[in-house]
Amino acid sequence: MKIHNGSLYWPTTTTPFTPKTTYEKLDIYDVVIVGSGMSGALTALALAESGLKIAILDKREMATGSSSANTGLLQYSNDIMLHELIGQIGEKDAVRFYQLCYEAMDDLERVAKKLPNEVDFIRRPSICYASDENDVEKIKAEYDTLTKYGFPCDYWGRNEMAEKMPFTKHGALVTHGDAEINPLKFVHGVLTRIEELGGHLFPYTEVKDVFEDNDYLDIQTSNNSFKAKQIIYTTGYETPPVGKRIGADINRSFAFVSNPISKMNDWYEQALIWETQRPYLYIRSTVDGRLIVGGLDEDKPEAPDSEEVIQQRAENLLQQARELFPDYDIQIEYAYAASFGESIDNIPFIGEHPTKSNHYYLLGYGGNGTVYSMLGSYILSDLIIGNRNEDADLFHLERRYGVR
Repeated sequence: MKIHNGSLYWPTTTTPFTPKTTYEKLDIYDVVIVGSGMSGALTALALAESGLKIAILDKREMATGSSSANTGLLQYSNDIMLHELIGQIGEKDAVRFYQLCYEAMDDLERVAKKLPNEVDFIRRPSICYASDENDVEKIKAEYDTLTKYGFPCDYWGRNEMAEKMPFTKHGALVTHGDAEINPLKFVHGVLTRIEELGGHLFPYTEVKDVFEDNDYLDIQTSNNSFKAKQIIYTTGYETPPVGKRIGADINRSFAFVSNPISKMNDWYEQALIWETQRPYLYIRSTVDGRLIVGGLDEDKPEAPDSEEVIQQRAENLLQQARELFPDYDIQIEYAYAASFGESIDNIPFIGEHPTKSNHYYLLGYGGNGTVYSMLGSYILSDLIIGNRNEDADLFHLERRYGVR
């Protein structure tokens, strides 16, 4: 599956990740993780910190899948607003889900600070503006709900927006405690830390099938076989080698990265920007003063082969960005398309397969993939070690939209 195409920005900010050594595989691993992206790296880190013998297998070069195209917006708010999620799954579960996302922001910061390299983790507020006047009540309802349950946020009317941004809208929800990150530097740093803890990394090793072998799993790959007590599939938006996702929708989105902008002092704290309409436009800045602008989601799973299509979508996004920032000299320097996944019930896939013991999944589908990866890594670590995790039932895979 072609999960991205075009000119990617993040790989230009760092060097490719290469494992420090060519590992001789162990006779038996405690856990094998399939996939070296955000979910795989964070899960492997949590397990390695617990002292388990782990290996990460990836069919590509390490961290060259979706992590290379991840736009690096970290937000506790979800694509489905809290007041809407309460109507879907009930007050207790919906609020707890949002709390876990909020707590994951602090966890991501703690991980970032412990890494051997700079990953450009910067705390930012987020501004979600009403795309049209009809969405103002929706924004206000979400503000009331978030405030009721203690989540830090503000509501801005037109005048407040005009004072703090170079554009104004009918209203906006401002959430606090979010962040931006260079996702590729972050994953590279996590992989480096895993190696320091004794984990083994095997690029260009594609898992073909997994069989039961007495008390162990026999993992057949494109190179050779591995034995493990447990396996975790963190295959992102590609089909896992074992199990079938029920209720997963794989689409594609477009983005461009601009030239460096000399001044952004009229942009309130360089907040992350998104909107209420679906699909939504989103904008963030980078440490070297560029804009990352994305959106125009399409109901197609693979990135287009056509560079012309990617450039056309980038030009459309550029026009929208210039309307919001009319005084910025915004030009396109990088443009790309990438696959992304959503779950029909707006809940990521985290947990053990319903009928296959010792097969686990962390598929962070939704607008908060990195946040889901963070919270999911702790849940899976508890499940595998045998600790009680009271939040695991929120994400269990036996639900209507899960894994079979």
